[in-house]
Amino acid sequence: MEKSCTLLVHFDKGTPAIANEIKEALEGNDVPAKIDALKKAIMLLLNGETIPQLFITIVRYVVPSEDHTIQRLLLLYFEIIEKTDSKGTVLREMILICQNLLNNLNHPNEYIRGVTLRFLCRLKETEVIEPLIPAVLLNLEHRHPFVRRNAVLAVMSIYKLPQGEHLLDNAPDLIEKLISTEQDPSAKRNAFLMLFTSAQERAVNYLFTHIDRINDWGEQLQMVVLELIRKVCRANKGEKGKYIKIIISLLTAPSAAVVYECAGTLVSLSSAPTAIRAAANTYCQLLLSQSDNNVKLIVLDRLNELKSSHREIMVEMIMDVLRALSSPNLDIRRKTIDIALELITPRNIDEVVLLLKKEVMKTQGGELEKNGEYRQMLVQAIHSCAIKFPEVASTVVHLLMDFLGDSNVASAIDVVVFVREIIETNPKLRISIVTRLLDTFYQIRAARVCSCALWIIGEYCLSLAEVESGIATIKQCLGELPFYTPTEEGESQDTSKTSQQANSMTVSSRRPAILADGTYATQSAASETAMSPPMLAQGSLASVGNLRSLIVAGDFFLGAVVACTLAKLVLRLEEVQPSKVEVNKASSQALLIMTSMLQLGQSSFLPHPIDNDSYDRIVLCIRLLCNTGDDARKIWLQSCRQSFVKMLADKQFREAEEIKAKAQITHAQPDDLIDFYHLKSRKGMSQLELEDEVHDDLKRATGEFVKDGDDANKLNRILQLTGFSDPVYAEAYVTVHHYDIVLDVTVINRTKETLQNLCLELATMGDLKLVERPQNYTLAPESSKQIRANIKVSSTETGVIFGNIVYETSNVFERNVIVLNDIHIDIMDYISPATCADVAFRTMWAEFEWENKVAVNTVIQDEKGFLSHIIKSTNMKCLTPPSALEGECGFLAANLYAKSIFGEDALVNVSIEKQVDGKLSGYIRIRSKTQGIALSLGDKITLKQKGAA
Repeated sequence: MEKSCTLLVHFDKGTPAIANEIKEALEGNDVPAKIDALKKAIMLLLNGETIPQLFITIVRYVVPSEDHTIQRLLLLYFEIIEKTDSKGTVLREMILICQNLLNNLNHPNEYIRGVTLRFLCRLKETEVIEPLIPAVLLNLEHRHPFVRRNAVLAVMSIYKLPQGEHLLDNAPDLIEKLISTEQDPSAKRNAFLMLFTSAQERAVNYLFTHIDRINDWGEQLQMVVLELIRKVCRANKGEKGKYIKIIISLLTAPSAAVVYECAGTLVSLSSAPTAIRAAANTYCQLLLSQSDNNVKLIVLDRLNELKSSHREIMVEMIMDVLRALSSPNLDIRRKTIDIALELITPRNIDEVVLLLKKEVMKTQGGELEKNGEYRQMLVQAIHSCAIKFPEVASTVVHLLMDFLGDSNVASAIDVVVFVREIIETNPKLRISIVTRLLDTFYQIRAARVCSCALWIIGEYCLSLAEVESGIATIKQCLGELPFYTPTEEGESQDTSKTSQQANSMTVSSRRPAILADGTYATQSAASETAMSPPMLAQGSLASVGNLRSLIVAGDFFLGAVVACTLAKLVLRLEEVQPSKVEVNKASSQALLIMTSMLQLGQSSFLPHPIDNDSYDRIVLCIRLLCNTGDDARKIWLQSCRQSFVKMLADKQFREAEEIKAKAQITHAQPDDLIDFYHLKSRKGMSQLELEDEVHDDLKRATGEFVKDGDDANKLNRILQLTGFSDPVYAEAYVTVHHYDIVLDVTVINRTKETLQNLCLELATMGDLKLVERPQNYTLAPESSKQIRANIKVSSTETGVIFGNIVYETSNVFERNVIVLNDIHIDIMDYISPATCADVAFRTMWAEFEWENKVAVNTVIQDEKGFLSHIIKSTNMKCLTPPSALEGECGFLAANLYAKSIFGEDALVNVSIEKQVDGKLSGYIRIRSKTQGIALSLGDKITLKQKGAA
């Protein structure tokens, strides 16, 4: 069996020092050589080597040394050597150690005394300790505090030994006498800790005797006081009223650690509004006063927990929480915004939005490199506020529209999506939003932002002036037509002259081409690169080519969006423009733009021709403008908007369902007792205690005290490790705690014999690590034993725990081995459903390098039924909205997302098709940043598919 040690030092066992060399160095008079030799001996012992011949040498030549380093190393050596034989009897040569320790305890140097007393805290052999007790007690009165504080710890450890109460029966009296006169904070803390652990009533009496001076005690002693209060109140909840007063008095302590512990203790002991408010105030003060980012993140976690259980109180603290946005750390800002968004009410929404607006304006400075990412977080937060409370949208939408041309594309996308939603949900803002969008459209540089902005222009430009302005804006952003001009060799035409006159620089590129009649020609394409709007007459737009540069670069999806927008605007112009001449003129200009894009897409100028989808879409727009029917007009001008409204309704419904799912549902049993505090005597009770009584009664009445323990789920976690006919029966209850797996193994001796040296030997496969090996046990006939094993988890993947039970009987000298069933740790214990934006999902999908492709193989014939089965089997969240999964078309594609307890992301794409014979085919692709989660999820899906079949 491996012995536990307190010192872990790496030492290369491949080149161990020879024992004779160490012995020679120890016998010499060179102090540095002795120190090196003693260190080598300690390292060899820690690595499993046995050097019994060195013990006498060390006692003769090293123990008498006065060097402090040698004396400290000697204590480490004495700690790790074997002090007992195989039967547990203390070795006779340990008497030599006793004499050395006794000399050290009476040494004139305080350091030698102190480290020796600290060494005694780790000794468990009563025979070695007993002769030293008088010297230990004398050190309690030593003049130096370093000696006294370690003497108190030594007394406490001796008193905790199995025979400790017989060795030091008056230890509590001695410590109680010491603490009343002790002035050193550390020694006083150790003395109070001794009373707390060994004589709790004495510690409580001392606490209330000196209750007026608690604020003057040192930080260490105050921390032990809080630990005592927690322990006492857990055992006797009726007395927590008088202790809460002590906690509240400690909230003003100068130590941040004490204040933090006070707030945590207050929340754990009381649910009264006064106590929770005091704790929340304390956390908010720590959030501002502490400069360490890790401390701020921990405090934010505590505030998040308070928000879940005491939201009505935390709502009052929302502005204090938001002051944490002054930190430049993005993680702190993100967590702060997440907390604040769940505390928004009609009363505080104006203050919150005003603060967020100020933060957005600060990001325009550009001093910090991550301003773009922070601005994106703020935009998303304002978007969320505006959706919950539409009346605040008018105060922020115009400010955010200044960032449509943001260099951070993700931030610009969030802004334009926000504008698209607000213009539909707030009809009063439509005119101002459309006008501002047309004025700032030239600033947009990202293709996705342009596409969304063009859709807004096409859907919400309703009046004659808006439609004409929309068409003019698009024309000016496209520049001069055509995009590309083939000319015969020697007659090259430069289409950029006009745009050069408009202060925009155009780049022209040319290449030779063979025409249909066999002659040579030069084809050229022009794109504008400098797009600074000149100062023109009021009301006019600058001739800039953001659309032109993107289309000439080969983005024909954007070209198709431009064609659709122009088609909608022309169709709407027919409704609002009485002059047919103007309508025909606009229609012909739109057709010219569309045909120019088709000509560019089919030319050899671009490395990649236009894709089929964009080509078909542009051709459809051309046919629509050439021959418009009433049904087509209705689809283009009304159905698109109706689909968008339906999408928004589905989104709001999903968000409401998620909020309901997160809400804590509690139930009270009909026979639960309810105490009516109005009928109780209030004599001697403070206001805080009265509030606590009321709150506890409300919790009990609503069932909040009832823990919904799913007994069936607990039974499912019990695994049988051996057979019923085996002489030793074993079963394990598996509990997964984030980074730990705890195995509670019940071992039952089913024989009539005593089993000796019974040992549960476990081994792991995967990223699992056994923390410690269970010890040997002796099991009486037909008795049982509970054995606990702790296993560390380092990554999200399926692991296997296997092992056996080894034991001996009195009749048979051979060891018996029973092989245990394997325990498979399910990956589902580590991942939980989560949500993320579509943009974030696509970004992660492109970045993650590990992919596992699983072919669909199931007898389930319904596409949605199969998707539901996969979601249930993998414990993931479907990001694809239900509206996108409606209908029966024989195809289904959906995205699933989950997050592990280690912060890893798991992405799944399900793409299936229904064959002619009714069977489903397709693939399930899993992507993750690490290999383990991708492989484990793939194995899980493969297994569940076959199980479904």
